[in-house]
Amino acid sequence: MTKCNVGTKMSQLFIRPALLLAFLSFSALAVSAQTELDHLVNGLQSKYNKVSSLSADFTQVHTSRDQRERRENGRLLLKKPGRMKWDYIAPEEKHFISDGKWLYEYVPAEKTVTRSSIKETGDMRAPFAFLLGQGKLRSEFRRIEFSDESPVKAGNKVLRMIPRHLQDFDELRVEFDPDTFQIERLSLIEPDRDRSDFIFSNMKENVPAPSAEFAFKAPPGVEVRDN
Repeated sequence: MTKCNVGTKMSQLFIRPALLLAFLSFSALAVSAQTELDHLVNGLQSKYNKVSSLSADFTQVHTSRDQRERRENGRLLLKKPGRMKWDYIAPEEKHFISDGKWLYEYVPAEKTVTRSSIKETGDMRAPFAFLLGQGKLRSEFRRIEFSDESPVKAGNKVLRMIPRHLQDFDELRVEFDPDTFQIERLSLIEPDRDRSDFIFSNMKENVPAPSAEFAFKAPPGVEVRDN
């Protein structure tokens, strides 16, 4: 055997264990990442299954695909089953109220109310019912994975969720504290790549939420239109 062949054989003997070691290391990392992902999804599901109501201040940041940005602020109240109240304060007053069956959109300046069936609405706020444990994450989303975007708050985790059924959004991204599982940001990525980020603060769980808060009654002289 020539020196060249001996050198080649020796190189192969060293390369094969190295490749095997690299493969085993990659497999271990993949298993570890999947274990962490399962833990986080289970933690989110478990936490919000136990929440009967919650309130929070929110900032909604809408970013169009050409990077134009619009900010709105308000107050949110949610209650099982499927009831929600979004009171926008600035820059314009408006209200989105659902009794679990109907969603009412009321803009005082326009003196009109739009009513939609909650089952058929394409309103971007409707998917937030999962915050009250409505629906199972693994049933509602066909793929859940770690997002490659950086969290707003250091130490938080961000998950990227792709809906199983046709929706008015392509992705839901959830940023939360991995220790408490409290959600601090929800982001909806629409098919045209417009994006709405809902950033929460002062979130409180299992707060008083009388049913009257979710019973909408149009003010005198305000027209109600079915969507």
